[in-house]
Amino acid sequence: MPASNRLPRNLLVARFSALGDVAMTIPVVYSACRCNPDTRFIFITKPVQESLFINPPENLVVIGVDVKNEYKTPRDLWRLFKELRAQYSIDAFADLHGVLRSFFLRAVCTLHGMKCHSIHKGRMHKRALTRPRNKVMLPLISSRARYREVFYRFGFALEEKFTSLYGSDKGDPAMFADITPPKAEGERWIGIAPFAKHKGKIYPPELMEKVVAELAAMPSTKIFLFGGGDYERKILGEWASRYNGVTSLAETRHGFAVELALLSHLDTMVSMDSANMHLASLVGVRVVSVWGATHPYCGFKGFRQKEADIVQLPMTCRPCSVFGNKPCSRGDYHCLAGIPPQMIVTKVKSIIPPSPPNE
Repeated sequence: MPASNRLPRNLLVARFSALGDVAMTIPVVYSACRCNPDTRFIFITKPVQESLFINPPENLVVIGVDVKNEYKTPRDLWRLFKELRAQYSIDAFADLHGVLRSFFLRAVCTLHGMKCHSIHKGRMHKRALTRPRNKVMLPLISSRARYREVFYRFGFALEEKFTSLYGSDKGDPAMFADITPPKAEGERWIGIAPFAKHKGKIYPPELMEKVVAELAAMPSTKIFLFGGGDYERKILGEWASRYNGVTSLAETRHGFAVELALLSHLDTMVSMDSANMHLASLVGVRVVSVWGATHPYCGFKGFRQKEADIVQLPMTCRPCSVFGNKPCSRGDYHCLAGIPPQMIVTKVKSIIPPSPPNE
C-alpha cells in the first residue's frame, strides 16, 4: 500500500463537548477500535468524561484534557499537541467536534504533514429543519453516522461491534450497593431523568410528578430519579419523600461508573432529549424519550432506540431548535406542556406490563 494510503498507526481523536455528544461517540469509537486492531486510538475529551469509557478496547487510550484551564490558549494547545505527539507518536487526527480549538489542533497536525479529517455537521440542513417557515421535514443522518464518516475517510474498516459498555452482561450490583440492594426476582426498575440543559427540552415538573405517582403505584416497582444541581435535587428529593419505592440519586455524586452500573439493570428509562437518554442507550436499556422543541429528525436519537418509544406532539413549529435553547415562539412551550402524563405512562407500561393482581 502506498505510504499516502496507509492507515494511521496512532490516531488522535477529539471530542470535548457536552456529555450526550461524547456518549454518542462511544459506539462508533469502540467499533472502530475493534475493527482496526493495528491502530491505536488516542481519544481526548473533558476530564469528567473520561470515566464514561468503561471496558474500553485494548487499543483505545482515553485522556482527559482540561481545555478551560490548563490548555486554554492557542499556545497551550500547541503544547498539548507536542506532548501527545511525543508520548503517543501521533500520525493523524480525527476531529469529531468541529469547533475552534479542534480546528487549531487540525491546523497544527496538517502543518506537521499528518492526514486529518473533520466531522461534517450538516448545519445548512439543520437550519432548514428548524427554521420557522418552509421547514424541510426530512430526517437527517445521525450524529453517530457523521462520526463514522470521519473514520471512513481515513480508509478504516468499520462494522457495528458495540452492543453495550458491558457487552452481553450488566454492571456489577456491588457498584451500587449503597443505593439499593440487587433487584429482587419479579421486581421492575424504572429510571426517570426529568431534566435537561435547556427549557425547550424539559417536560413540566408538575406533569412529570403525575407520571412518577402513577408508576410508583405499580406493584413490585422501584423508581430511580436521575439529575443534579440544587433545583433538581430539591424537586427530586420531594418526589422521593412523597412516593413509596422512589429513590433520588441527585443527593450524592455517585460517578458514572456507579450510575451506569445501576442503569444497566433498569427495565426502562424515561428521559428527555438529554444525556441520560444516551447513557441508558450505552448500557442497552430501552428509553421512553420525551421531545419538545427538538426533534429526532435532527439526528440525536439514542443508540438503537425504537421509534415507537418516542413521545412527541405533531406541531408545525417543531422542531424550532437543534438544542432546545431558543425561546418558544408561542410563549407556552405547548410542545411539552401539551403532552398528557398518561401518554408517557402508557409507553412505559407497553414495555413493562403491570404485574398480575396476585403477585
